[in-house]
Amino acid sequence: MADKFFLEVVTPQKAVVSEAIQSISAPGSEGEFCALKGHTTFLTSLKIGSIRYKDAAGNERMLFVNGGFAEVLPNKVTILAESAERRKDIDLTRAKEAQARAERRLSDKAADTDIVRAQAALHRAIFRIKMAEIR
Repeated sequence: MADKFFLEVVTPQKAVVSEAIQSISAPGSEGEFCALKGHTTFLTSLKIGSIRYKDAAGNERMLFVNGGFAEVLPNKVTILAESAERRKDIDLTRAKEAQARAERRLSDKAADTDIVRAQAALHRAIFRIKMAEIR
């Protein structure tokens, strides 16, 4: 059985995960990283993506994360995320509505459309939809 260490994922609104885990994989800004108990200490920013981890029982879990920071210590990983939600909590209808809104903004040629913001919203929506549809 793998050694366990602690994972905390927090957003400005709430603690999303606070539990013992066996391993973690997350979307670092310079590329995906993985960690086990005893990993070398480091700090990295996160990009939009999925956090995959094995809980204490060895079950794989997934979270959607919308950027933030990760601190990896030998006995703990702390993730401070702009937003995060468990795969099972993603509202597929809401995500599809967000995708449609972003696509409308991008197709609208109005001068006041914030293209970068609309592209980011579209990227988040598409990623959330893909995660929600994994079964």
